[in-house]
Formats: sequence, C-alpha cells, structure tokens
Amino acid sequence: MTGFEKWLTFDEDTKAELEAITDKTELDDRFYKELEFGTGGLRGIMGAGPNRMNKYTVAKATKGLADYLNSEFSGEKSVAIAYDSRNNSSDFALTAARVLAAQGIKVFLFLTLMPTPVLSFAVRYHRCTAGIVITASHNPKEYNGYKVYDAGGCQLVPEYADKVIGYVNAVNELDKIPMADEVEAMKSGMIKVIGKETLDAFLNEIRKLSLYGEESELKIVYTPLHGTGNIPVRKILEGKNLSVVREQREPDGNFSTVRSPNPEEKDALNIALKQAERENADIVIGTDPDCDRVGVGVRTDKGFVLLTGNQTGALLMDFIFKMKKDIPANAAVVKTIVTSEIGAAIAKKHGAAVYQTLTGFKYIGEKICEWEKDGKQSFLFGYEESYGYLTGDNSRDKDAVSASMLIAEMGAYYKNNGKTLVDALNGIYAEYGYYYDCLETIVLKGREGAEKIKASMEAFRKCGKELFDDVDAFEDYSDGINGLPKENVLRYCFSDGSWAAVRPSGTEPKLKLYFSVRGENEESAKQRQKLIRDKFFECLPED
Repeated sequence: MTGFEKWLTFDEDTKAELEAITDKTELDDRFYKELEFGTGGLRGIMGAGPNRMNKYTVAKATKGLADYLNSEFSGEKSVAIAYDSRNNSSDFALTAARVLAAQGIKVFLFLTLMPTPVLSFAVRYHRCTAGIVITASHNPKEYNGYKVYDAGGCQLVPEYADKVIGYVNAVNELDKIPMADEVEAMKSGMIKVIGKETLDAFLNEIRKLSLYGEESELKIVYTPLHGTGNIPVRKILEGKNLSVVREQREPDGNFSTVRSPNPEEKDALNIALKQAERENADIVIGTDPDCDRVGVGVRTDKGFVLLTGNQTGALLMDFIFKMKKDIPANAAVVKTIVTSEIGAAIAKKHGAAVYQTLTGFKYIGEKICEWEKDGKQSFLFGYEESYGYLTGDNSRDKDAVSASMLIAEMGAYYKNNGKTLVDALNGIYAEYGYYYDCLETIVLKGREGAEKIKASMEAFRKCGKELFDDVDAFEDYSDGINGLPKENVLRYCFSDGSWAAVRPSGTEPKLKLYFSVRGENEESAKQRQKLIRDKFFECLPED
C-alpha cells in the first residue's frame, strides 16, 4: 500500500480532500516527503498528506514529544499549550492535549487565543516541563505551525530539538496514535483549562518594565491584524490615547482584510495608516497573529513613514539606555547575526556587552536561561531585524506586548519633547553613522523550489569571498563559527563595516538576502546596496 493509499483510509474527510485533487504537482508536493519536525518544530501549509499541517502530523509530533518527556525526565510531567487565531489552531491544540493526556502527561490548556510570549511565560509560571504553541506567526493564511518550548520557556535549541526529532521520527501508524477523551481528561484533571489568571499575571510583570509614565497627547492607532494581540495589547496600553482598527480587531483565520498578516510588509498596515491619517494620529502599531512581532508607522511632515525592524530595535535600545535606572555593570544585549550593527554600537557606547546569535529567537532565549543560572550577564534587551524584541525575562521569546508598551512610551517621551520617532532616529544616525538595512526574499515553492534554493546556496558557497572585490571576511556558518551551532548561513563582511548575508528561510519556501550598508547618507548607502545585490543575482543559478 502506497503512502497515498494509506492516507485514504484515515477518515472520510481526508479521503474526500485527497481524491478531489487533480493537479499531479500538488499531489506530489503533499507526498514527496514528510513535514519535517525541525529546530523550530513544524510549519507548513494546512491540508491532508504527510507534507502538510493536519491533525495527524500534529498528533505524530506530540506523540514524539511525549515519548521524549517520558523517557528523558522523571516524576510528573506537564505541558502548557496555547494557540493563535489561525484556522484549525484550536483543533490542533486540543489534538496535542489529548495525545499528551493519553501518555500520562498533564496539560495546562488555554481555551482562548493567547500570544506566543504568554505561552513562554506560562511554562515557567505553571512550572511545566515543556510548552507548545500552535501558530505560523506571520505566514500567509494557508499555513499553521507547532512550536515546542523547554522548561525555561525557551524554544528548543538544536541540542534538545535533535533528541525530540529522533522520537518524532520513530512514530508510525499516524491513525493509531492514542488520544484521551476530552471530557474525561478535563474531569480527571489531566487537562486543566487556564486563561485570565495567567494572562493577568503576565501583564502585571510587563507593567514593571515601564520606563516612562508621563502623560502625553500622543495618539496611537493599533491593529492586531485579526490575531491574539487585541486583548493583551489594549490592556497594556490602557489609559493611552488609543484607537483600534475595528475591521481587524476580531480573530479571523483567513485574515480577510490583508494579503498577508505580516507587519514587516507595508500593505499589512494600510488600513491602520488610513485610519491614522483620518484621526491625525502620531503613530501606528501593528502586531502579527501570535503577537510576537510588531511594526511601527510614524507621522512626519511628509506623511507616514514605516520603520524597519532594525530601526525600531535601535530606537528601543537607545530609549532603554536613556530611561532605565540602575543598569547593572554586567548588562548584556543580544542580537542575531543578520541584525544591523547600529544597535550594537549604541549598547557598546553605554558599556553593555553585545552577544550575537544565529537567526531565531530561541538562541536569544537560550542566553537568558544560561545567564539566569550562572549570573555571568544580566539580560537587558534582545532583538532581531524581523520585528521581534524583548526586554526583561518574563518571556523567553520575542514579545510584541511589552514592545508595544515601550514603543508607546517612547513615542510619548519624544512627543513631549517636540520630536517624532523619525526625528529620534535621525539623531541616532547623526551620532552613530548612517546604516541602510534591508531584506530581499526570493520565493521558490515546492520540490523544484527546494532544489533551486539548495543549488543557490551551493553556488554562493562556491563563489565564496571572490563574489565581491572588497570582502574582509567570508563567514560560512555551516562550519560552526564562533562557537555557534552549524547553520546554513553565509555572511560577507566588507572593509567599511557593511555586510551582506544569505540563508534559506527555516519556515517558508524562500531564499533570504540581508544587507546592512554603512554610508554617508541614505542615497549613497542605497547605491552601494544595489551593487551588492546585483552581484548576488549574477551568481544565482539559471532556471
């Protein structure tokens, strides 16, 4: 019996969905491989088949996690589970809870939408052995995902993810994985419903991170982009002059008002920006479906300007050093290797240590957990260029709730001083030099796309340092540079302090090109970036 024939026997809905597919390429894509449980868990397009997100692939991942916990840990085990507003998220969360309960593992289950950082907090708050969040973050509506957290509330890093992957891969017979009865599991206490009390505890901790409480006439427009941020962000901004985008306030797994619910993309904030224009608001804040990323728009004399993740990160870094009292002597900030150096320059000027990690907030979370144990450094701030920020250690993942609070406070501070956030950013450039940072993505879907991405990375690796004329260093992170885990990332460091990097996305069928160019001004930096970009495209293999 082939894999396709086996899946036809699972249930009638699965059978009907698969039999209705007439496109052979689509069918091949669903069955040519299994959806891989990687260091970030699962993420993929929803649908029937082994290379899709569905109740069977979720059950397999959860059975593997349960086997890992029961084999590697003694005593009572428990797992916190949360989910976002995506289609099927609540069903996938309940599937995971039932599988865990059937394996004798207690579950703390949110039955209402909850941001990813709240799940990270809940793991430690309820003293769980692990955590699961059902989300595909900022991906398009067709996607969903499954992320696993350790007892410290940190996403699994490779050392532990590799162990879990081994247990997941050993799970067979997807249609025969034991599941506890939902009602009986709740009656017996194997599944315990959590919600408001945990969220309130999280928000109370976030409020302690406040840096500026002066009253201000700053006007804010906020959009949760149909996701989990609506309640927690509005609560944390209570008392501010806040207007919420009504059309995007309620959960909607189809994200019907946007092309993609990604605050990194300009058009995701279009409705909020139009509302801000009508209401004469000063800033726009938008959070993604699981409320771990945040985008910012700023009113200027020439209209609204959208900040990049690097720019917001630099502003937050500078604001923290301006406003925070009693910064410890061993304060440290953490950034990823594809994040601009301007934040690092700010931190170093103020005497803080700067650590660099691979892409993925799990590595920043790992540093927080490490320092919590050895006391070597005091974590102050962590961020990545893809609109993710974290201050404090209540969460061990990027947190758009606390970031939204600080962005609002930052806007209020500068408003009270007659400035916008763009004015503040220009002040940073005047002090530290101009940085032009941007990201370009090449979408390559399906089996052919995966092969093209692989061939492209091989081509860049073969060109090496010779791809550019003025490269001081060519860094191939697949060799495990600077004690970091091995990763398929290439980075080119230029003599003037600029750099460029390329890597395959770990969550989408994309090749990502990163550029961080130093220049005298925006125009010269953009010209230099274009020259670097063109060299990359010359090296790409032809179709």
